Amino acid sequence: MVLYRSIQRLLLAGSNLGLPPPPLVAEPPVELRPLVTAVSREHQRFDRRAIFYGHRYRSGYWAIYLLSALAVLSAVLPLALGWDSPSHHLHPFSGLWAAAEVVMIGTVSAIYWLGSHQHWQSQWLQARTNAELVWYLPMLAPLLAHDDSTAEPNWYLRVFDPGQHVRAADELGAICARIEPLAQQLLSAAWSDRRFVAAYAQWTIQVLEQQRHYHQCVAITQHALEHRVHRLWLSLVTTFLPALGASLHGALAQSEAHRLHATSRRLVTELATRIERIRAALAAPEDEVNPAVRAGVEAAIRVILDEHQDWNLLVRPHGLPLG
Repeated sequence: MVLYRSIQRLLLAGSNLGLPPPPLVAEPPVELRPLVTAVSREHQRFDRRAIFYGHRYRSGYWAIYLLSALAVLSAVLPLALGWDSPSHHLHPFSGLWAAAEVVMIGTVSAIYWLGSHQHWQSQWLQARTNAELVWYLPMLAPLLAHDDSTAEPNWYLRVFDPGQHVRAADELGAICARIEPLAQQLLSAAWSDRRFVAAYAQWTIQVLEQQRHYHQCVAITQHALEHRVHRLWLSLVTTFLPALGASLHGALAQSEAHRLHATSRRLVTELATRIERIRAALAAPEDEVNPAVRAGVEAAIRVILDEHQDWNLLVRPHGLPLG
């Protein structure tokens, strides 16, 4: 198991999180399934890269904070136990604590150096951005006019102004250009098909429900982690080991548990609103269904993009340069 997840599991041991059950698996309309298949390989590639570097970055800063506390403990314990006194019968072994302190400081330095030179944070952010944007291309495809050969290759830039982190995703434009002919072929008459419009709206709702479930789980878990660290570890354990308390608090601040909790709670409500608006669009008069569904899906994707941009702005400026 990944280090930072093991630490968080340990901190949450015995907690009854009460996570909600997962929603139904989202099934795209028949017309969009070839697009989903066409981007699945790139999505998996970016996703694996994001997981690889994300695990290293988050495990890296948890390890740095905790090893720093253990290094302080190794420096203090010989004094607290009296091993520094020549008359103590364990005095010959006091050097082991100093050796342990040096090893821990060296490990912290090595993690810091590796994270900085291998750009763990920036690699994680870029790969996660690409994975998310590629995954939503089939949902975005019906909102575009695919008959303009002079249009911007990047589909997101045709519809939104999604922020610099999207503009910097160079590979995304190439993927859009590659699947553009397929999208044009599949969706040339899609909006005139009532069955497609209904299936497209329902699929969007299912995807948004999955996102809503994810953020609900994040909000619950981060709130429980914040509560456990602040109420238990900081108030009890760190009465005796203040260095451990400072390290846990530093790692928690680096992971932005409080802001992730607040943001994900807000997104649970916003996504529920978008889902209801898409459902309401399906019940609109026949001549109003298409524009209503298009507007509803576009607004939903905008919420997702805004959240992803906020996440980038939240993580990127931290002062621990492991990438």
